[in-house]
Amino acid sequence: MIKRIIIQNYRMYEKFDLELTSGVNIIVGDNDCGKSTLLEAVSLALTGRLHGRLLAQELSPYLFNERATRAYIEALQAGMAPQPPEIIIDLFLDDAKVPAALRGTNNLLAEDRPGVRIRVAPNPDFSLEYADFIKEPAKVNLIPTEYYTVDWLGFSGNGITFRSIPATASLIDATSIRLQSGADYYLQGIINESLEVRERVELSRAYRSLREQFSANPSVELINANLGGNQGDITDREFTLSIDLSQKSTWESSLVPHLDNLPFAYIGKGEQNCLKILLALKKKVTDAHILLIEEPENHLSYSRMNRLVRKIIEQCGDKQVLVATHSSYVLNKLGLDNLVLVSAVRGIRIADLPASTVDYFQKLSGYDTLRVILSKATLLVEGPSDELVVQRAYADRHDCLPIEHGIDVINVRGLAAKRFLDIARLLELRVAVVTDNDGKEPDKARERFKEYTTSAGITVHVGEDPAYPSLEQQIGAANDLNTLNSILKKSYSSKDELVEYMANPDNKTTCALAIFESKTPITMPKYINEAIDAVQ
Repeated sequence: MIKRIIIQNYRMYEKFDLELTSGVNIIVGDNDCGKSTLLEAVSLALTGRLHGRLLAQELSPYLFNERATRAYIEALQAGMAPQPPEIIIDLFLDDAKVPAALRGTNNLLAEDRPGVRIRVAPNPDFSLEYADFIKEPAKVNLIPTEYYTVDWLGFSGNGITFRSIPATASLIDATSIRLQSGADYYLQGIINESLEVRERVELSRAYRSLREQFSANPSVELINANLGGNQGDITDREFTLSIDLSQKSTWESSLVPHLDNLPFAYIGKGEQNCLKILLALKKKVTDAHILLIEEPENHLSYSRMNRLVRKIIEQCGDKQVLVATHSSYVLNKLGLDNLVLVSAVRGIRIADLPASTVDYFQKLSGYDTLRVILSKATLLVEGPSDELVVQRAYADRHDCLPIEHGIDVINVRGLAAKRFLDIARLLELRVAVVTDNDGKEPDKARERFKEYTTSAGITVHVGEDPAYPSLEQQIGAANDLNTLNSILKKSYSSKDELVEYMANPDNKTTCALAIFESKTPITMPKYINEAIDAVQ
C-alpha cells in the first residue's frame, strides 16, 4: 500500500505532496490540475514504465516541470551555473511485508522509510558533453535529456526491478484506447489474459479448422478452380484463395468480441468503456494491489454509471484504489470522505467533514458536489429565481455571466447550504451566501450561519430591511413601478400589487427569467451587489 507520494519537477508538479489512505482515494480537480499526472506518476514509480515503455525510452524535455525548466534556462542565460533540474517521484510504502532493500533515507524527506523512487538526473558519463552544450547559453531552450539517465531505486539507494516491489499497479483508462481491427488491443489483451492455456489451444485449433471449411465451400472451390484454369498466365504454381493461418496467434487479431450480435466497434462508446473497465477490474483486481482508474464516467448514462460504480465497490474490496473523476455521482457514491482535492502543490483531504454532511451527499447523489469544489468562487442562493437574478446582477456589473469568470451560482435550499459550507470551510474556498431575511433583523438572519463566517472566505448577505422579507420585495423597494412594469410587461397601477404578483410562487421563476433576459436597466438590492463583490 502507498502511504504517501512526493513528486518533484514532473510535468505540472514542481513540488507536490499527498498522503493516501488504504481504501478508495477519489482524486478531484479542475482540468489541467494534475489528476491524470498523479495516476501516471504512481504507475511510473511502481512499474518503471510510461505509456508501456521504459521511461528511458520515453524521456523527453517536456516531462520536466515548465517552471523548473524556465528557472534553469534563465539562470543559465544570466551567466550563472545552475544545477540541471531532476525529476523525482518518491512512493512511501506501508511497513508491512516490505523488503529491507527498499528501506532507507534516499528520499525527499530524508527519513528512514520503505519506498521506491524514480529519479531522472544528469548522467555523469556525459559531463564533458554537457559542459560543451552549455557554452552557448543563448541556444539552450530545453532540458538536454540526451545527457540524462533514469534510475529506479529503493529508498536504500540500490537499483530495483519489477520483482523487487511488493505492490503492483494497474492503470485502467478506457478513453485513451484506440480501436484496432474491430476490437482494440487492450480489450484483446484482457480477454487473452483471462484464458487458460488449454482454452487458448482449443481456440487456436478451432480457428485453424476454419481453413478446411472455407476451402470446402462450393463458392470458394469454384473460384479456386477458375484461378487454377489460368495457372499458366499467372504463375506456374497452384494459385488459390484461403485463410492465412501462417501465424500461431492469428485468431487473437481476427476474433472480434460481440454484444447482442453487434461487433464491439459498433456498440456505443459508453457501453465500450463500461465493458473495458469491468473486464479490466475482473482480471486485474486479483493481480494488482493498487488500482488506478481514470475518469470512469466518460460516455456513461446515469443507469450505466450506477452499475459501474457498484461493480467498482464490489470488486475492489480491500485494494487501494485511486479514481480520478469529474462526476459528482462517482464522488458521492464512492464516498465524499475519500475525496482528495488536487492542486498544483498538494492534495487536500476532505475526511474531516462532519459525518452527517458526508452521509447527506451520499444519499443525494444528484447534488452537484463538485461545483463548489472546482469553482474559483461560489454564490449560494435559495432558489431558481434567486439564481437568475444574481446572474443578471453579475452580468450588469461585468458584462458577462459569473461562470465565465469561474464563479458558479448554485441553487440550494434550507439546510443544504450548510452542507456546502462544510466543504468550503475545510477547503478554504470563497463562498458568498445570498439569503432572504424572512422578516428578521439582518444580524438575526445571519445567525444561522455564524459557525461558518469565522472562515475568511465565507460571507453571508441579507437584505437589510425586515419590512422586505423576500427577494421580490427587495427588488420592488429598489426600483420604481414603471421600471418593473416595463421589465415584466405588465401595467399594474400599484407597486404593492406588482410585488405581490412577483412573490406568488406560481410567478417567481417567470418574473426572475424576465428580469434575467430584459435589456431594461434595473437597480439590484444592495446585498446582492455586496455578495458579488465578495467573490471577486
